[in-house]
Amino acid sequence: MCEEKANKVQLKVRDNGSILVTGDVELVDAEGNPFTTKQKFSLCRCGASKNKPFCDGSHKEIDFQDQIRAKL
Repeated sequence: MCEEKANKVQLKVRDNGSILVTGDVELVDAEGNPFTTKQKFSLCRCGASKNKPFCDGSHKEIDFQDQIRAKL
């Protein structure tokens, strides 16, 4: 079970910020071309990044506000 948890991909929606992706995941564009990624990277959620689909911290400059919670 430890090995299964270590290989599990996680997407964490950060308050007022990006989506943090951790784990062994392949990110591809609409045509199936892969982006270069690491084991941990952030995706833009605010739409203001100049490095889409990746977060460049622009959410701080535009005062992006969103605090989503999962319904339990």
